[in-house]
Amino acid sequence: MQYTIRIADVQDEPFLWEMLYESMYVPEGKEAFSRDILKEPVISKYAEGWGRKGDLGYIAVNHRNEPVGSVTIRYFDEANEGFGYVGNDVPELGMAITEACRGKGIGNALLKTMVEELRRKQVSKISLSVDPNNVPAMKLYQRFGFKVVGVSGTSVTMVAEL
Repeated sequence: MQYTIRIADVQDEPFLWEMLYESMYVPEGKEAFSRDILKEPVISKYAEGWGRKGDLGYIAVNHRNEPVGSVTIRYFDEANEGFGYVGNDVPELGMAITEACRGKGIGNALLKTMVEELRRKQVSKISLSVDPNNVPAMKLYQRFGFKVVGVSGTSVTMVAEL
């Protein structure tokens, strides 16, 4: 599949909301989450007001310039912790690929682009939260050096040193 990667901007917020929904792992044979989950403050904070200070994201687009995946980082603090929060100075990563485009290397390319940029900006580590049953995501993150540092409910927190 042919695609290119571009930086995300404020006009991409609707797509980032869509990717936020797609990022919620649903095991095979289970019912998908209600879209109302996006209204929950613990979820909405990942996309709401995209483009604030510290936000960084990349969008993969297909040959028709349609977005097919995203990777983002956002900073949180103790008063507003994300699921993968480990510290104020550690951005939390979010990533999703449209269902039709998964397994084609897009996630790998997006994550590589983000990691390279964060290294360039001298960010020392990044965190994320993932369902340990999401085997493809777990394998991808482990290839990039992410290690499990905590478990909360149905998710593990992983951190990578950059």
